[in-house]
Amino acid sequence: MSEISHIELRTEQTLGWKFFRGLLRGLWWIMFRPTVVGKENIPSSGPVLIAPIHRSNVDFAFTIFMTDRKTFFMAKDSLWGVPVLKQLISTMGAFPVKRGTADRESLNFAQQVLEKGEALVLFPEGTRQEGDAVVDLHDGAMFIASRTNAPVVPVGIGHTERAMPRGAKFPRPVKVSIVIGSPISPPQSETRVTRSQIAASTEELRANLEAVYQQAMKN
Repeated sequence: MSEISHIELRTEQTLGWKFFRGLLRGLWWIMFRPTVVGKENIPSSGPVLIAPIHRSNVDFAFTIFMTDRKTFFMAKDSLWGVPVLKQLISTMGAFPVKRGTADRESLNFAQQVLEKGEALVLFPEGTRQEGDAVVDLHDGAMFIASRTNAPVVPVGIGHTERAMPRGAKFPRPVKVSIVIGSPISPPQSETRVTRSQIAASTEELRANLEAVYQQAMKN
């Protein structure tokens, strides 16, 4: 039986969640002193798909500074092999995904998150990328958003590639800037959303993501 089949979608802000969130927020604040522009673009309730840039392994935790809501996010399934880490990331809203595959079970769980009216964090670039340009995105973000009518919010996170570059084992202090863009409405249809509609919306997301990333890098 897969790991994800044992995970319950717990939407309440538990004491464990509040504790670990506060601990991580304090640590990240000391190390990165993040500034946030556009926090009002993430709705305080209802389904929303938060789509950040991905340049470092520390990126996932900056959602703490973007919204007070509990967020859910995918993490590579190998992390569930470490009991203590498994408990921590599960408490924080993580659920496993098999990297490099079309993991339908994880995509279905992500869709359930949005159908429950919760906040989902999904890196549309997939794995970590390098450089200033935002290249072709995976269409999973817009596909899930179109099935749940959830707005998609692009987020630029600047300078984390210096905080923890590829190959580094530990992060180092670097000033980080976060720019949250305006929500993008997913494609909708009275019948069925077409692949071309998903592709067009994904390109819109790519352009907006690159814009907020460039702004974050300048801050």
